[in-house]
Amino acid sequence: KQWYQRRVRGKAARDIMDISFPIDGKSRAVKCGCIPVLVKLLADVNFNVRSQAAGALMSIAITTEGKKASIKEGAVEALITLLKMDEGSEVKLNVIKAITMLAEHPEGREKLSEIVPLLQTIKASGGPMMQKV
Repeated sequence: KQWYQRRVRGKAARDIMDISFPIDGKSRAVKCGCIPVLVKLLADVNFNVRSQAAGALMSIAITTEGKKASIKEGAVEALITLLKMDEGSEVKLNVIKAITMLAEHPEGREKLSEIVPLLQTIKASGGPMMQKV
């Protein structure tokens, strides 16, 4: 049962990401209250769920509306925590992409300035996936 629940959470986060690729989908994701759910999923026990949630936030945060809503719901703090704790390179890559989107907003940039050295270390010590950053 737990395996099934983890799979459903991962697929739900992935579906939100897929739906939010078009601009209209990003706005709908914000209006439907997806961001608080995705922020919560960043702390899931399953790495795939965390990765998909970070990917969905990255997609939604392309718009100013998505950036503001993500910052308001605590995505920056949750992403920083995840970046410091998670070992999975796919998770880290999606977290870094989401952080990049949120850093474009002045409030996000201010909150994220403290982790610039960590990001540089990750990039320098990471494998092939991290070189894409």
